Amino acid sequence: MAFGGVEWLIVIIAIVLLLFGAKKIPEFARNLGKAKAEFSRGQMMVEKEMKDAERADREREAREARERDEAERRKLTDLQKAAKELGIDHEGRTDAELKELIRKKVESK
Repeated sequence: MAFGGVEWLIVIIAIVLLLFGAKKIPEFARNLGKAKAEFSRGQMMVEKEMKDAERADREREAREARERDEAERRKLTDLQKAAKELGIDHEGRTDAELKELIRKKVESK
């Protein structure tokens, strides 16, 4: 004969009472509650650390993107300076166009 859910619960409670006695059950319940609370705290700490790590990664990626953009602006400015020194009109020209014009100008000298 198979036991249903309630019957199993009654059997388990009876076994626990026989093994440990009625005085130990509140202590076990307290310890179980403390363990659950500690587990929840640990879980929240791990989630917080993961969120902090993700935020730090996003901030690092944004900083690196800004640095790349700044380096690209400086490079473009350097190309414009080089073009100006060689007498090449740099207004409205793309980076690739300036490089090609500078290369042609240097090769023709």
